[in-house]
Amino acid sequence: DIQNDEQLYECPMCSLTCTNIQILQEHVDLHLEEHSFSEGTLLSLECCSWVGGNIRDLELAQWLQTEEDNRQRSEEEKREREEFKKLQRQYGLDNSGGYKQQFLKSMEKEVDRGKMQPFEYHKRKADMMECLAFGIDDGKTKTSGVIEALCKYYENENKDVRHVWLSTGVDHFHSSLGDRGWGCGYRNFQMLLSSLLQNSSYNDCLRDTMLIPSIPKIQSMIEDAWREGFDPHGASHFNNRLHGSKAWIGACEIYSLLTSLRIKCQIIDFHKPTGPMGTHPRLFEWVLRYYSTDNEGGAKVVCTSKPPIYLQHQGHSRTIVGIEEKKNKTLCLLLFDPGCPSQEMQKLLKQNSDGTSLRLLRKFVGSLKEKQYQIVAVDGVLSLEEKAARCHASRVLTSEKIP
Repeated sequence: DIQNDEQLYECPMCSLTCTNIQILQEHVDLHLEEHSFSEGTLLSLECCSWVGGNIRDLELAQWLQTEEDNRQRSEEEKREREEFKKLQRQYGLDNSGGYKQQFLKSMEKEVDRGKMQPFEYHKRKADMMECLAFGIDDGKTKTSGVIEALCKYYENENKDVRHVWLSTGVDHFHSSLGDRGWGCGYRNFQMLLSSLLQNSSYNDCLRDTMLIPSIPKIQSMIEDAWREGFDPHGASHFNNRLHGSKAWIGACEIYSLLTSLRIKCQIIDFHKPTGPMGTHPRLFEWVLRYYSTDNEGGAKVVCTSKPPIYLQHQGHSRTIVGIEEKKNKTLCLLLFDPGCPSQEMQKLLKQNSDGTSLRLLRKFVGSLKEKQYQIVAVDGVLSLEEKAARCHASRVLTSEKIP
């Protein structure tokens, strides 16, 4: 019971009546703490829900991005594998067989098409196997005597040629059924070697190579040069193996092979155009100096003692056998191309030629517009000491560059 005269205090939040103001204050504080706790809990739950939702969204976005990255990486790796296989096929490094396999398959196709009789197939197969066993070229793609025929032609030519310099005698070799599409480097080496074999200065170097080797034999000779230590970087590109493949070769392999035979040579790199419209006039000037040095007499036709020059650009190689200087001072290279069949080359052997067949050989400055050219030029014989020094140097071989 509460006395009538006592002061009463009512809680504004729950209508509880108290007789002591301090008790009421503590009671109200409890209400406020409880309310604050409830609001904080609700806010915390709302925040957790918002943060949790965003975390899930972020994880999903990261997962989707990871999946997209993996997909793109997989597609890129697939494209790289396909490009690599394409390059392997293009450069003959796909283990699809070499000269012999291609020769046989090509003849089989000829028989299937009715272009070759079975008896001819077996005869040519037997001839090929015999040549490969002895490591010599069968000579069926060779044309001899072209340089001599050119000398006679230029002596009687009275139109616009002021001077012409020709290399020593060179046999032309063109690609056959066994190396069509990839054998140009080997055929150009055969051309260069055919000239060196006619020069007594190289007899000592070539005493073990008196006949023109077959393409598989040349491949083995390059492998021998690698085993001696020449161009280990280049060898690794081919996995130290050429024999039995359709691998393309270039200036570095020709340099290594010649140097291993103690033949002095150099690589000159025309790494960018030096004239208008992407032309290489400095290449022509270099060739002119090569042939005309020590051969600067007044004669119109100069049959020099210089060997031919190996010429390489992306995807193909040819052999430079001479150079013309026109009356207007323009220069014209004379090239043997392994892609030109012997039937065409033999037209140059006619003494009464009117010069129209020379279009097969002539290349003016405007005709050579590849981005880069390399040449391998022979210039004498190496001593054993010089050969050893070049072998050591080839481990860090960099070709001389024309600025």
